[in-house]
Amino acid sequence: MDAIEAIKTRRSIRKYLNKSIPNKTAYELIEMGMNAPSAGNEKPWHFVIIDKYEIFKKIPNFHPHSDMLKEAAIAILVCFDINLEKHTGMAVQDCSAATENILIAANAKGLGAVWLGIYPRLERIEGMKKILNIPENIIPVSLISIGYPKEEIIKENRYDKTRIHDNQW
Repeated sequence: MDAIEAIKTRRSIRKYLNKSIPNKTAYELIEMGMNAPSAGNEKPWHFVIIDKYEIFKKIPNFHPHSDMLKEAAIAILVCFDINLEKHTGMAVQDCSAATENILIAANAKGLGAVWLGIYPRLERIEGMKKILNIPENIIPVSLISIGYPKEEIIKENRYDKTRIHDNQW
């Protein structure tokens, strides 16, 4: 699948087949995340691969929209290190770009994925830090639930010319 097709057909997939994802694939997805743009090339990100059901079971206790994790093969937590942030406030954007790259790469590999927002919800940030023993200087931004899709979302063209303004509003 080419890049344009992967972007156009990417959708949030919340139902997965009971099929494992090779560790190599998880690392390939993270590699794509690390190829995202980053303010001042600071690359403040860190990634946590989660594949333990015991961890997945705990997340709905503080994240109300995470039930799909009970079927996920893996999840990837995207975080940033405040000690690596050269441009204050930009690390969240860097991690968001990395998250989107992972979502697109997952689609291109035939996987389904959905972005679960963590930042800026304090209860979600603290919940992830607690269950994964994350150091104080690391801030979780997003959690990506990933698996082989059990559902197919209808593809729609999301282009809307009325949202485009040339040179002025």
